[in-house]
Amino acid sequence: MILQAEPETAKFDEQQEDARLAALASTGILDTESEPSFDAVTRLTAEYFKADTVLLGFADESRVWIKSYWGEPVRELPRSGSIFDMILAEDGPIVVTNIDDDPNFQGRHWPLRRIDPISFAAVPVRSPDGRVLGGLAIYSCMPRRPMAVSELHMLESLAELVSSQLELRRLRKALQGNTKSLRAAPKSSPGIWPDKSDLRVALEKRQFVLHYQPEVELATRKIIGLEALIRWQHPERGLIPPMDFIPAAEESGMILSIGDWGLAEACRQIHQWSNEDSAHSSLRVCVNLSARQFTRRGLADHVEALLRRSGVSSRQLGLEMTESSLVPNAGAAMEVLSSLRRLGVSLLVDDFGTGYSSLHQLHAFPFDVLKIDRSFVTRMTEGEQPLHIVRTIVDLARVLGMDVVAEGIETREQDALLRNLGCRFGQGFLFSRPLPSEKIGRMLRLPGRILPEPQLVPTE
Repeated sequence: MILQAEPETAKFDEQQEDARLAALASTGILDTESEPSFDAVTRLTAEYFKADTVLLGFADESRVWIKSYWGEPVRELPRSGSIFDMILAEDGPIVVTNIDDDPNFQGRHWPLRRIDPISFAAVPVRSPDGRVLGGLAIYSCMPRRPMAVSELHMLESLAELVSSQLELRRLRKALQGNTKSLRAAPKSSPGIWPDKSDLRVALEKRQFVLHYQPEVELATRKIIGLEALIRWQHPERGLIPPMDFIPAAEESGMILSIGDWGLAEACRQIHQWSNEDSAHSSLRVCVNLSARQFTRRGLADHVEALLRRSGVSSRQLGLEMTESSLVPNAGAAMEVLSSLRRLGVSLLVDDFGTGYSSLHQLHAFPFDVLKIDRSFVTRMTEGEQPLHIVRTIVDLARVLGMDVVAEGIETREQDALLRNLGCRFGQGFLFSRPLPSEKIGRMLRLPGRILPEPQLVPTE
């Protein structure tokens, strides 16, 4: 059928979505390498339909994981507004013969790098009980004639081959006694808040918000960047800080969906500020990544798709990660960081000095910025040893050709010491607390983006 509805994320019954995700998890297919059987299907699909690109993917709560492709190399895509969501909304195949003739797709940013598709067709990949787990999609650079019934049946038959392979995989997994589910999470004790359902409701009802804390050039107080920090605007409990819900999000697995929302929201806000004033295009907005986000090998593909969709330049986005997320699997870390570096986003080590990486390991990773943990900045005035630690970090960054941002600056004395040590950039309450985007927007309109002379206890 031809899709007529506007392509947007469908709203699903929570119980049905839980059941769908449980069926997907039982296959153990997410976050695994591609398999020859899937590659054979995408190759046969491309040959039969003479397609420019074929993608086979499975969708969790926030992403479409591409398990096999022919043509355009893709690892994962944002789920919101994706072809998968269109398939799920239709509960069946979709065919668009000419995107240019369909007003619902005009101006749409496709998450493909090498081709700009003009037509596509996609069919669901289902579980044995009929739940839509993923999709098999073909893309072409030219308009296609309407798909014959026999052709549509062929595409569905190829998707059924994938479904059969998934069921065999699930049965093998069950026979091996591996009952671990990718979305299983420890049950919260009665009365413990928030649980997974609370977090899901907050995400669906758009209760999460981003506040932004300026990063300034210490010598001039000019705003050179912003750090995006998540908050939960609860309708009854008020504004909830991240330490009160992020651990629960990590434990339940919701951190992936929440983190993806944060990335997308930051890109949207960057685009808005850049449209308001082209001078803001030089700003870099940094987003913190959880360890679980960072270890996903398709992270660069996901980030690139977000940038393309939002119209934001890669140099406007920074990604922050802690030392502890790097060291346990240095090989995987290097692969992910290298792919992000090729994309052009800035890479920052957050809370540097509190982790357990050695200095000789640091130079191997392609970082642009070290962020000195606030605990060191706070103790700088307490004695020579804390000051020496900060001096060592600044000198190390200079040798490695990296910038340094000092976190947690609260007094003029700390500001002066950091400038004397050669630290160029900083952030902290001395300059500004994290603020909503509207208040930050007013700050950005200050002449030259230069903040007033800082006070000991700044007001909002």
